[in-house]
Amino acid sequence: MMSARRVVTLPPSLRGPEALRFATDARSRGAEVLEVRTDLHPADAVDAAALSRILDLLVSERGTPLPPAWVAAARWVDRDVVHAGELDAPAGKLLASHHAERPLSSEEALRLWDVALPPGALVKHVEPLGNVSRERISVLLETQARLRARFGDGRVTLLTMSAEALPVRAVLARRNVLDYVALGGDWKAAPGQRLLADAAREARALTARGEGSLGRLGILGTSIEHSRSPRIHLQPFDRIDIPEDSSVESLVDALLPHYRGFAVTSPFKLRLARHTGSPLDAINTLVRRRDRWESFNTDTAGARTVLERLGARDVFVLGDGGTGAALRLVGPEVGCQLRFLRRAEISGSLSGSGIWTWPDRIPPPDTLRFEGARIAVIAYGAPARRIAAEITRRGGTPLLLGAAWFIAQARQQRTLWETAS
Repeated sequence: MMSARRVVTLPPSLRGPEALRFATDARSRGAEVLEVRTDLHPADAVDAAALSRILDLLVSERGTPLPPAWVAAARWVDRDVVHAGELDAPAGKLLASHHAERPLSSEEALRLWDVALPPGALVKHVEPLGNVSRERISVLLETQARLRARFGDGRVTLLTMSAEALPVRAVLARRNVLDYVALGGDWKAAPGQRLLADAAREARALTARGEGSLGRLGILGTSIEHSRSPRIHLQPFDRIDIPEDSSVESLVDALLPHYRGFAVTSPFKLRLARHTGSPLDAINTLVRRRDRWESFNTDTAGARTVLERLGARDVFVLGDGGTGAALRLVGPEVGCQLRFLRRAEISGSLSGSGIWTWPDRIPPPDTLRFEGARIAVIAYGAPARRIAAEITRRGGTPLLLGAAWFIAQARQQRTLWETAS
């Protein structure tokens, strides 16, 4: 089965040469189609013909009529089946779309599409996700299947949107013609879009191995765009970046038929430990066992590696969240005395050896100072560099041990996911 064509939307802040550079960058990362929308760009803000020479161009009419030059340059012309005056487009270019205002039953969705479309026109149906549940995902999949049966396998795209929609969109993408994804950064064209890099990586794996039947993998967390998990684990692997106040418990239950495992990171390690009935205070791994999730904490392997590298008998730990649970388990095994410090408990300068467990999105207390202390940083990538700079600014010496922690725990995760049923 062919994978959906990856569509990125031109951000509203980009004009002229900047738009061309964006399109070129997106193509180099695996994008196949560029969408330009009339609600995001005035007619003279972009050179549609030049953009079409870089990527196939999809132009979308959103309130403001489409400029003729855009239509002439486009591969597809998106017109709303309800709000457009006419579903007119040059032959073979029409993408008929509908954006529902509420979640629909399959019967309601199919009634919206009792319209006459030109031969070969594509169909795009969009709904809000609503309350995530296994039943809700089943309805969306049924709607997608029935639209494909009506219009043809190679013509239908079904999308859903919400802050928690990313994994549901990933599941739907396997039967879609177009996959609307985000390049990365602060802006997304719609809530719930997954990253282009993850979609492109999945497509390469699909080409190499075929569709497979074991289900997806993913990492659940907040502010995880820089996670390296997809680079080392089997595909498909999604970075499921959701808000801290998301109903993550309902989400993992709804995704049980579609995912065989999850990595769990901040801030959900404690909540999902409670939800799965784990005897551990915090977990970082879920493995599907037929009709339930089994939870584990492979962070203990990372904690052991970091404590051994730090090589100190007495260590203070900044923060006491999910990562701290793994350190508590391992500390006695390696002969290390740990002292956990909450924000309110920090006063005066800290010396000796420590471990920074706070995510970089959380500001440290103003009172935090170091006096020549060696501080292990267990983040990696750009977040680790920001934390290291903060440690140095406050008088400490950072030790970048995040990659060592990550690799140690990830090896154990891979072994566990291979046992999923």
